[in-house]
Amino acid sequence: MSTPEPDGDVAPWQPLFEQAAAAMAILDLQGRYLHVNAAFCRMLGYRPEELIGRDYRSVTHPDDIDAEGPVEADEPLEKRYIRSDGSVIWALVSRSFIRDDQGEPVRFLSQSQDITRRREAELLWQRSFANAPIGMALLDLKGHWTEVNDTLCDMLGFSREEMIGMHFSEITYEEDDDQGPAILDDLVHGVVESVSIEKRYRHKDGHPIWMLIRATAVPGAGGEPAFVVSQYDDVGERRLADAHLAQLALHDPLTGLANRTLLADLMDLGLKRIARGDGMLAVVLADLDELKPFNDRYGHLVGDKVIVAAANALQEAVRGGDAVARIGGDEFVVVTLVEDAAEAAALRDRIEQGLNTEVDIGGRRLRLRTSVGHAITADPKITQEQLLHVADQDMYERKRRRGAARD
Repeated sequence: MSTPEPDGDVAPWQPLFEQAAAAMAILDLQGRYLHVNAAFCRMLGYRPEELIGRDYRSVTHPDDIDAEGPVEADEPLEKRYIRSDGSVIWALVSRSFIRDDQGEPVRFLSQSQDITRRREAELLWQRSFANAPIGMALLDLKGHWTEVNDTLCDMLGFSREEMIGMHFSEITYEEDDDQGPAILDDLVHGVVESVSIEKRYRHKDGHPIWMLIRATAVPGAGGEPAFVVSQYDDVGERRLADAHLAQLALHDPLTGLANRTLLADLMDLGLKRIARGDGMLAVVLADLDELKPFNDRYGHLVGDKVIVAAANALQEAVRGGDAVARIGGDEFVVVTLVEDAAEAAALRDRIEQGLNTEVDIGGRRLRLRTSVGHAITADPKITQEQLLHVADQDMYERKRRRGAARD
């Protein structure tokens, strides 16, 4: 595979050189091949005798020929070779001088790795990204756009230069930005691998654009998320119909609160968050004590208005980020993250106070009476049913003690 040393002997390094799995070649300082190993010949499709004495430029793609000739490089370079059959391959090439005892360069060592498949995959991704009919972007783990395609720029009215480095919150409507940071945090910490969300972005000229955003965390070499790739679809016209269907599927039609299906998803997400150390999960259960007497005395229409009034009072008692659901005719649930048991108890007491009050229903002043209990956990393995059961038991115990106190 190579020429022998001038005296006819085989140098000690030659067997190792020739049997190496990496494609390797030794050139003189003018760029002519002196030694080539089997891997290098297989990579280019030539026999050794076809390469020995040949200038490396003759098998290098014309656009990748370096005018200064073979030089030592600190970093590997990517270049194209022309194979014997005329096909072109991409290679990652490392170059270094072989020096004599005085430190003077006498030969040149080249090591090459065929990266054609990787480059083709990169080119496919680049073209798919650039020419996608939907908006596409890459974001760093803090939420800044690091790459955007023309479609997204056209959708939002910004140039690529304006968007690179911009944080997504800069053009998100404030009312829609509550969930953005939390979702990004879940992606970065591996709580979820991908998410879909609808939110409004502000066009450069000021008008809102409803976007369906699909975001996926892409892992790096260590397996941890390295960046986020997102797709953007303008759903302004479709959203009007979809929003109604989503509301019916995930929300209580009377109060607009989350239903059991959505509550299960919210509790599951809360358990995943405490698994990574984000505090404790609190579940507060509230039950209207006298809904049936209202229905019997005033009719179900008034009873429905009582439920709506209770839902409104409950939403006023909780914090902005707390999840509120109606899971039965007269049962409500609040799910939230808290720092400690004292914060959970304070939330329960605030809800109890807010739901034991008078409300105006059709000109009548009616008294709401509500029993409230809660459960709190730092154990991500506990089931949703267990949490609700503990809250239910606490509610009945507090109701029993309140009745005993009145007696």
